[in-house]
Amino acid sequence: MAGGGGEYLRQFVEETAWYNEIFLSHVVPGDWWRALPHPLQSWLRNGLGGYLIYFACGFLWCFVIYYWKRHAYIPKDSIPTIEAMKKQIIVASKAMPLYCALPTLSEYMVENGWTQCYVNISEVGWPMYLVYLALYLIFVEFGIYWMHRELHDIKPLYKYLHTYHHIYNKENTLSPFAGLAFHPLDGILQAIPHVFALYLIPTHFRTHIALLFIEAVWTTNIHDCIHGKVWPVMGAGYHTIHHTTYRHNYGHYTVWMDWMFGTLREPEDILKKD
Repeated sequence: MAGGGGEYLRQFVEETAWYNEIFLSHVVPGDWWRALPHPLQSWLRNGLGGYLIYFACGFLWCFVIYYWKRHAYIPKDSIPTIEAMKKQIIVASKAMPLYCALPTLSEYMVENGWTQCYVNISEVGWPMYLVYLALYLIFVEFGIYWMHRELHDIKPLYKYLHTYHHIYNKENTLSPFAGLAFHPLDGILQAIPHVFALYLIPTHFRTHIALLFIEAVWTTNIHDCIHGKVWPVMGAGYHTIHHTTYRHNYGHYTVWMDWMFGTLREPEDILKKD
């Protein structure tokens, strides 16, 4: 954890070096990447991993909901055009190298002993691991809710950052590829509670890395316009309302923050009005 000795911190460096070796040796042609400094190797691994997750999840989910199960989940007039999805892919692809600077920064902070991260669950035991994980997720949920809300409420932030994402404001303009179609600084700001949490809450390092990349999978899911009806999950039914009203459902994984702060709007309320 924070302030650990050199031998302890070396375990974090060895772990990220192992991630780099496993991933880059199988994905990057040649050995040129081995000459890069360790932080640049980690950034390259995070960037290529981010692209891989984005395109794998996006294309797979689009194939399922728009072709294989065509019209089973999405009405015909709500399916986005190929052109709309291409534009989302371009925005996300341009931003990805900057998005992936954030997990690289968090790894660097952990490797230098600036955080509360620990290497093995056995150091705290499973009960405390679960307690710390719950605290981490609550902190992240709270942080993302308020960061997202302020990106709407502070007019310059909305105008110059968040509006890039909210051009997708109808069901037939939203797709799984819209999940990472942000201004790069917007995407970083919304993910930064994951990094702040490391300073305050003892966090299992591998779990932190996994949760950062689960973000890419989650954002794909909540932009597909399919209402999963799994309470209290802030699924696509809720998030589609956010994209159409702009003033509701700022939450991330659950509806609880919107419920606590008075911004929750249920998909069923929309259906009743229709």
